[in-house]
Amino acid sequence: MKRALRIENEIGRALERTHDACDRAARREADPVGFVHRYSDPLDQELVALLAATMAFGSVKVIRRKIDEVLERIELRPVDASESLPRLQKALAKFRHRVFIGDDLARLLFGARALQLEHGSLGGHFESILAAQNLSRFASKNESASSEKPSEEEYERFRDSIRRLARALRDAGGIREGGPRRGPAHLLPNETGSGGMKRFLLFLRWMIRPNDDVDLGIWRVDPAILVCPVDVHIHRLATNLGWTKRKGADWTTALDVTRALARHRPKDPVAYDFALCHLGMLQNCPSRRDEVRCEGCGIRPVCRHWVGRSA
Repeated sequence: MKRALRIENEIGRALERTHDACDRAARREADPVGFVHRYSDPLDQELVALLAATMAFGSVKVIRRKIDEVLERIELRPVDASESLPRLQKALAKFRHRVFIGDDLARLLFGARALQLEHGSLGGHFESILAAQNLSRFASKNESASSEKPSEEEYERFRDSIRRLARALRDAGGIREGGPRRGPAHLLPNETGSGGMKRFLLFLRWMIRPNDDVDLGIWRVDPAILVCPVDVHIHRLATNLGWTKRKGADWTTALDVTRALARHRPKDPVAYDFALCHLGMLQNCPSRRDEVRCEGCGIRPVCRHWVGRSA
């Protein structure tokens, strides 16, 4: 027990060092979230954040180039451009990014803008979904809201809340799945299945976490309910720290990582996500002892490959 507590304390100190050492301003401009910070209106920020997070898979340099292309093509402010589906479709004609074509992203933006017009904002709509899912204690930001960690049942209701928001976006944008192309089905979280929802959780992190020059904190939702978006970098670090034994980055893996992080920041469990993800990118973690590639890694003092712990 004492050894386990000592290891946990060492991990906590390593997380804090990594968090504090991250050059957030510089790394933000190498991250898709940098585009969100180009806008001052929260409604524009919601649309650009949803677009950027949806496109965030693969090479980050390619992702940023393609986001920039979309924003250049639509020309107007996102809230104005997104009120006309034909205009968006024309602006994004012949656009391609991995499994997406211009029509996919046009319908995503149009649907998101339609929900903003109906509910005031995407955040306001999501807050009402949380309340309807008996998650009212997380549907605001106050000191007492996060006095207890989310229960297993609350995490499940949170996942269903994400699916409900995704369904509303699909319906409003006329996004139809089931055709010969993968793009429409890959835009938003599935109604069923065990996927980790990484890109949508990333979008929620940007919108909900307190403003720290990376995340924007524009939604009135308690960050204690957030689940960590697990990409390849976070998954690798989580395995090296013994937080999960799972091979895939599914929802259960995301909960494993979130619970581990919550032991150190229960009111803001995904606070470390940005720094850890960029650490993983910079170090190109080999998931083994490597004197060269592991040099300077803030997690090395507690990594199981260096201290002899099993996962």
